[in-house]
Amino acid sequence: MNELITRCMDVTPACLRGWYAIPMRLIVGHGFMQHGYAKIVHGPEAFAEILHTLGVPVPDFLAWATIVVELLGGLAVFLGAFIPLASLPMAAVLLVAIFTVHLSNGFSSIKLLSVDGTGAHFGQPGYETDLLYLAGLASLVLGGPGPLALSRYFLKPTTRS
Repeated sequence: MNELITRCMDVTPACLRGWYAIPMRLIVGHGFMQHGYAKIVHGPEAFAEILHTLGVPVPDFLAWATIVVELLGGLAVFLGAFIPLASLPMAAVLLVAIFTVHLSNGFSSIKLLSVDGTGAHFGQPGYETDLLYLAGLASLVLGGPGPLALSRYFLKPTTRS
């Protein structure tokens, strides 16, 4: 019976293990880059003003730091390079967003308020999406960047004795 359970749990051929990381990298990396790009397009000074309103210290510096983390960290994840290193500041950005903005809005990221002739109207998003990004980063850190990752070209595998 135990052997049957083991065989049923391991239906994925070894050659396919790790491929989960590719869509995870593309989604998480692209999402972060989009958020950083949006901050650039709307003006870093506008984002700094938002941070100032939230009471975040040194808002001008942290606005630019957030943009750099989102753009470069997102690119690193997208390409599968230096994910454990890039994920630390990315997780910090997500945690700050959760505790300064989204926590007071509850869990759900989608809050349909009404629908009228102009379309759907939504309330402020909760922390759900931030948690999904954190889970994606954790999955990539723990499970590795998967195949087709640039980290294969930068890091030499270590041998265990």
